[in-house]
Amino acid sequence: MRQLRTQALVGAAWLVFAAPAHAALGGAYDSVLADRAHLSAKLSSSPAATHTVHALTTANGGVAREYARPDGGVFAVSWRGPARPDLRQLLGGYFDTFQADNAPRGGRRARRPLAVNRADIVVHTGGHPGAFWGVAYLPKMTPAGFSARDLQ
Repeated sequence: MRQLRTQALVGAAWLVFAAPAHAALGGAYDSVLADRAHLSAKLSSSPAATHTVHALTTANGGVAREYARPDGGVFAVSWRGPARPDLRQLLGGYFDTFQADNAPRGGRRARRPLAVNRADIVVHTGGHPGAFWGVAYLPKMTPAGFSARDLQ
């Protein structure tokens, strides 16, 4: 009985401490603020016709952009900078899909840009040390009139 209570407490603590790490992709505006804090970034926002772009600029000059619909739902993220951002933070629950689709095959990781092309999520990355970039979006969440080409 004591062991069962301990496991329940550990499980509850895990849920409580895991909640603030909710990442932006697929999240609401409060996840943009959580990303800003996690990345220690400056936040600036600019409205567009179909969405708002929240730019997070880090101390090393990297920029992560989060694209939100009028209702606040984040449907896309992009990044560019000298280092890869914390993709677990930016991709949130979609990070596991990203990781699984890019897992090493045959014991070795292929030397290729990492990508995911699914109906629910699309991710493209590239770059080299000192100059990394990437985009990720949720096709079913994009507002009418938005094109993936609009991602910077």
